[in-house]
Amino acid sequence: MKWSIHQLSKYRKEGMPLDTNVQLDNLEIRNSDIRNVSPVHVKGLCTFGASQMTCQLTISATLTLPCARTWEDVEYPVNIETVEIFSWVDKEQRGDVFSDIHFIDGDVIDMKPVLEELILLEVPMQVFKENTEGQVQSGKNWSYSTDEEVELAKKVDEPKLDPRLAALAKYFDQTDK
Repeated sequence: MKWSIHQLSKYRKEGMPLDTNVQLDNLEIRNSDIRNVSPVHVKGLCTFGASQMTCQLTISATLTLPCARTWEDVEYPVNIETVEIFSWVDKEQRGDVFSDIHFIDGDVIDMKPVLEELILLEVPMQVFKENTEGQVQSGKNWSYSTDEEVELAKKVDEPKLDPRLAALAKYFDQTDK
């Protein structure tokens, strides 16, 4: 989704409608929790002023993320409605550096980095696959336990002595001679 500013001049009167699918494979590299990204559907309208382009966009995609309990794939839908402003004014005229405007250096507007940032902001900290509540999973040297199971195990199990320290326990049992 790259356009030169010169190409966009033909859309100055009616605006430029968008309805396209974009593949954003870079998301999987930027966030290791994302296992897969469906093609991102971008729909909207971009209007033009003297030195800026304003886009009202609806962005939708499906991310494949790991379940926080079972590590299985979970499909997480993302739907974003946003207004993004791209400006190509001179550096001297930019003013506030912390504004919500995407300043363009050169003659090409690239919307992919903006789409990537918007989707990355929507990635949740945890997702859970349906019907995994109470499922016990385990692996090599680890297991998943609920809080109740941990408390019960503390009451039932006696403190076990580390076999490496067994000789040291015998030392304290000796009486002084």
